[in-house]
Amino acid sequence: MASAPEDRSSLSSPNVIAVKHIDWEVTVDFDASILHGSASYTLEYVTPGSRVVRLDTNFLKIFKVVDPATGEALSFTHHPGIPNKSYLGRQLSISLPTTSIEKVKVFYQTTKQSSAVQWLPPEQTAGAKHPYLFTQCQAIHARALIPCQDRPGIKATYSAKVTVPSWATCVMSAVMKKEETNDKTKIFYWDQPVPISSYLIAMAVGELTKIDISERCAVWSEPSVVKQAAWEFSQTEDFLKIAEEIAGKPYVWGRYDLLCLPPSFPYGGMENPCLTFVTPTLLAGDRSLADVVAHEIAHSWTGNLVTNSTWDHFWLNEGWTTWFQRKIMARIHKDDKFLHFDAIGGYKTLTDTIKREVPDEFSRLVLDVGDLDPDDSYSSVAYEKGFNLLFALETRVGTPEFEKFFQAYVSKFASKTVTSEEFRAFFNQHFKTNAKVKDFDWNTWFYSSGMPPEKPQFDRTLAEASEKLAIAWFEVDRSGNMVPSVNLKDWSSDQITCFLDALLDLCEDQPLKLDTLKAMKQQYGFESTKNSEVLFRFCELAIASEDKDIVPIALRFVTTQGRMKFTRPLYKALFRSKMASDLAVETFLANKHIYHPICTKMVASDLSVSVEEKASILESPYFKVSVVVAAVAVVAGFVLMRKR
Repeated sequence: MASAPEDRSSLSSPNVIAVKHIDWEVTVDFDASILHGSASYTLEYVTPGSRVVRLDTNFLKIFKVVDPATGEALSFTHHPGIPNKSYLGRQLSISLPTTSIEKVKVFYQTTKQSSAVQWLPPEQTAGAKHPYLFTQCQAIHARALIPCQDRPGIKATYSAKVTVPSWATCVMSAVMKKEETNDKTKIFYWDQPVPISSYLIAMAVGELTKIDISERCAVWSEPSVVKQAAWEFSQTEDFLKIAEEIAGKPYVWGRYDLLCLPPSFPYGGMENPCLTFVTPTLLAGDRSLADVVAHEIAHSWTGNLVTNSTWDHFWLNEGWTTWFQRKIMARIHKDDKFLHFDAIGGYKTLTDTIKREVPDEFSRLVLDVGDLDPDDSYSSVAYEKGFNLLFALETRVGTPEFEKFFQAYVSKFASKTVTSEEFRAFFNQHFKTNAKVKDFDWNTWFYSSGMPPEKPQFDRTLAEASEKLAIAWFEVDRSGNMVPSVNLKDWSSDQITCFLDALLDLCEDQPLKLDTLKAMKQQYGFESTKNSEVLFRFCELAIASEDKDIVPIALRFVTTQGRMKFTRPLYKALFRSKMASDLAVETFLANKHIYHPICTKMVASDLSVSVEEKASILESPYFKVSVVVAAVAVVAGFVLMRKR
């Protein structure tokens, strides 16, 4: 085994003894909101003579450790955490009496503080009858689910035996081998034979059913949602076939299933092998947001198969995957210009992120996360600045040659991990005779903060109508021109979001007047759309204009889903506004229990509040009055939603 790169976000020591396989046995206890069971680890002695296995844990109770071959108890120490760095958790060190021990087995349970597991009561599910749980391990939350070497640079296979209540179904980031049913329980057996990083271990348990959409693809969700989800994601097999063609390498994971989760899932999607998790905010009713599925499918090669060695090189996962996703969607649309059209919106997102969302050190492509929480560095920079680096290279060498290089890259690093410098060396070797890349400024791209050093020249043909309409509305607002008569009935949601993005850009220094917003509502009814991307952008426009009518709609939006792409910016926009600053904080504190722990942590940071302060805040007379206002606003939002 090659030496693992330094990764200060982990307390484990795979350069001494590495874990190569995990046998996981766990029972789901909904009454106590815990998982309890054991994990057995197959060991590889990397440093000869080593006798200490070191694993990451966080908010886990460790009961005992044994040699599973003999049943003999092994000595272990569950070290205290590092002050002010609770996200790193606690190191579990296991002492081995000899170097002939092949496996160790840890008996443990999770706790209610686990950041990797969200337990939902029945009322937060679609069926409102049974509870639900799902996990989210990226970036370093796997250690709060199972003791492990929790770093992307270490990969292991795993198998699992999961016991759940008889009414429940378990799904995992693996291939199901069999299911057993008893009077009060079901037992599911899983196997993941392809080595994966710990952040890709995933599980969900609830009242779930599935609809097959091809021999290797199915959509899972709660019974009342699954038909809609299966229709929305019916192109999945097409995406998968196109991805195989572009990558030049077959899909290696066996199954590609989708699980449409409850609304509190904090991301658009999560690329767990064999089982992509997706948010219900993608259920627009017109398949217009299915490009998220294309993104997660692309991760099957760029991320899951070829993986960033540490979180410093996260852009290699997301930049490549964004490029790959846009290639897939361009082929779906049968128009290469679609890649440019989508990238225009991505560049706008990148611009906004660097201007307003991230400090300079996190606007670099190659990060220096050190022992900070990798969650704090997460943004669109890895996706869009990474994409733009790859697009700049493709522009220089030409699309046919760059797509061949992509296939060579996937083949070279499949089942391995990669750093940015290794990527650079491989690219330069591949194109060593190509003079067009000799002067490429790698260091500025990798290590400088801010926007990319080269501004891309995107084909704006598909964006032209959207941008013209944005200018027309801007002139309505600034010059009193007549309201445009453009009918958006036949426009795609991509064109509408492009229009709103362009208008947001034009209004960056001076928001729209309320009369203009009122005319836009009458013309288009954006405030009642089912498309989350459109509603999100319109809420941003209206909040900037201090439109009090948007407050109940925005509050409904942020309290009926927990996708951080929408929830965080809208809370921040409300917090910055004159009309709803206090209400943003109070609504968050009153509803924090509906969000995933990652979302709760990040929104609390955005609003500069501590969720532990809730008890004292709730007791203040001012809060008791204000929370009534918030509740009325949220109820009003639900009434509006139902009427529409």
